[in-house]
Amino acid sequence: MSVIGRSVTRVDAVSKVTGEAKYPGDFDRPDQLYMKILFAHRPHARIRRIDTSKAEALPGVVAVFTAKDVPNNEYGLIIPDQPVLCGPGSNKPYADRVRFVGDQVAVVVAESEEIAERALDLIEVDYEDLPVVTDPLAAMKPDAPLLHPDKGSNIFARYRIRKGDVEKAFAEADVIVEAEYRTPFQEHVYLQPEAGLGYIDEEGRVTIVVAGQWTHEDQEQIAHALQIPKEQIRVIYPAIGGAFGGREDMSIQIVLALAVWRLAQRGIYRPIKIVWSREESIIGHHKRHPYIIRAKWGATKEGKIIAAKVELIADGGAYAYTSTKVLGNATLLCTGPYEIPNVWVDAYAVHTNNIPTGAFRGFGGPQALFAAETQVNKLAEALGMDPVELRMRNAFKEGSIMSVGTPVPKGVSIREVIAAAARAAGWKHDEEKGWYRPPEADREWPGWTEPPAPHIKRGVGFACGYKNVGFSFGYPENSWARIELYGGAEIDHVVVYYAGADVGQGAHTVIAQMAAEAVGVPLEKVRLKVSDTAFTQNSGSASASRLTFMAGNAIRGAARIALEKWRDEERPAVGEFVYRPPRTTPYDPETGKSEPNFAYGYVAQAFAVEVDTETGQVRVVDVISANDVGKAINPQLVKGQIEGGVIQALGWVLTEHFIMKDGYVLTDKMSTYLMPTIVDIPPRVRSIIVEKPDPLGPWGARGMAEMPFLPVAAGVIHAVRNATGVWFDTFPLIPERVFLTLHQRQPVPQEA
Repeated sequence: MSVIGRSVTRVDAVSKVTGEAKYPGDFDRPDQLYMKILFAHRPHARIRRIDTSKAEALPGVVAVFTAKDVPNNEYGLIIPDQPVLCGPGSNKPYADRVRFVGDQVAVVVAESEEIAERALDLIEVDYEDLPVVTDPLAAMKPDAPLLHPDKGSNIFARYRIRKGDVEKAFAEADVIVEAEYRTPFQEHVYLQPEAGLGYIDEEGRVTIVVAGQWTHEDQEQIAHALQIPKEQIRVIYPAIGGAFGGREDMSIQIVLALAVWRLAQRGIYRPIKIVWSREESIIGHHKRHPYIIRAKWGATKEGKIIAAKVELIADGGAYAYTSTKVLGNATLLCTGPYEIPNVWVDAYAVHTNNIPTGAFRGFGGPQALFAAETQVNKLAEALGMDPVELRMRNAFKEGSIMSVGTPVPKGVSIREVIAAAARAAGWKHDEEKGWYRPPEADREWPGWTEPPAPHIKRGVGFACGYKNVGFSFGYPENSWARIELYGGAEIDHVVVYYAGADVGQGAHTVIAQMAAEAVGVPLEKVRLKVSDTAFTQNSGSASASRLTFMAGNAIRGAARIALEKWRDEERPAVGEFVYRPPRTTPYDPETGKSEPNFAYGYVAQAFAVEVDTETGQVRVVDVISANDVGKAINPQLVKGQIEGGVIQALGWVLTEHFIMKDGYVLTDKMSTYLMPTIVDIPPRVRSIIVEKPDPLGPWGARGMAEMPFLPVAAGVIHAVRNATGVWFDTFPLIPERVFLTLHQRQPVPQEA
């Protein structure tokens, strides 16, 4: 019986339910020390002097480390532009500056966490405050204060797309829709704040037990900063309490390794533990990018979208992190999953003194698709056309040419997911009318049988989207796997080595299923050795919806080699394989022409909402989410991803109001940053699994973890428009904003 397509129990289910699974903060070793980090707590300043003498004199303090203790004081996933520790004595220019409140200044190691905390207060730092710029539009001006004087501009990434003749097309358009959209920050709020344990292992390696998304990238960045061979660094991921992109960049990894390494040089071989508070976590790691998106789209009266002109400005915060890649995605996705003959896009990532922004589920797609899908819904309204019908007249199909001038990779299924979501939400289709939603559809919507009170307005919204699977724009994507077959005449057990992280999504369960299927053994015979650089080679990151796709292809290759050796009677039979998908190419700097991705996932969603006009409360009562996963390796896990993605996106749209003012975080606690609770979750999220095989995917599978997040903002706001008659071009739709807009037409200030 095939293991693929079965909702088998997660490999970590029992250990997590019983509490046996250990997260980084659960690890302890005898005679361990404790570490605390001194944050800058100011948005922009130069450090003239640091005096650690009083802290070092405090009984119980073992060591204090500053910038002078970091051999190569820089790091960054794409651009090494951030100091490990800010202050004088660095080997890098301008590393004496702090550029956001979460910049790290000093590290204290002590006999207890309490002593380390007291020592932080004894460190004397002489700051010279520098001008603060928090508005990306102001930061783009030539006379704006420079965050990185060696760069000459706060604009650190830009892309452009030029396809066709946009101005000529606008002159021929029957309808033009123009708007400015603004999307907010979002905090990842994973269950487990940053934590780790560092020590020297039995082979003399600097070892850190930590939560992340890419063990080998962590290893490389630590080695780069410490200037030692990466083989002397070991990174282990145990159970991980969520990530969503928030663990792609460094937090505690480098400073924890630095402290262990420096103490070992002094003959002190004691483990070191650190656990961040929620407040430290909120200011200490990056956020989702806020975007300003200016969009002008034109269509003919027949419903053909013929022109799209878009400007995107991303607030990148103090450092680059993954902004260059996030901006690349947004540049591609800002015209939606539509074949538009004339496209003009200008995109910018800009430094400010806000918290750095980087990877977050959807990776630029949710922001870009909010603008694109809202533009489509506005065009449909202006044309008097059904929004699903307008989408079907323009959506990608096999062979469609994207905005970047190259065909969409094969396996296009945007029309299938649109149709699946639309039918489930009451839309109908015939040859004459096309797609339409009859008036009785609302009355038949579950839960809407009773008429609402006069102040409760109801509406239905629709949106769709697509996103890449795997790394993009020229990155040499690859993934390694190793399979060992043990036994005599029959295979007794299988050992799978794979570095990819399971950040809570169930990736290791799917890896075990794919290995069992590839080798042809029951699932019970598969054992995993994962997420430890001592035993695995590079498998890439748990990001970009890539793990199932990349791991499956790597495992199939390794299994094929191992089975050939098994048939040749090698015992154990070992197969190693590195999967490399088709190459991608970066944007042409003038035209944007590229082959940006080798595969995509597709999604469409419908929403039913109720708006209380007396309070401004928006309540989502039902969600339909149709996702093409190619092949559901584990259907229950797919449904979990759909439901989780939808709820996380609803938090971004409705309740999560992350506020920064003058470079300071005003919502640094869970009491002020309001996550959706059980009362905010829709009574129902209907998951529709579409399975149109991807030609390159293992067993046809596509990645899908990010897809359910993508259309939510546009779909909810479309539903609110249909309920109230008002468009919201910014969010979150907190009650104050909704109420004031409905009654006074005044938006809520961002800092309110």
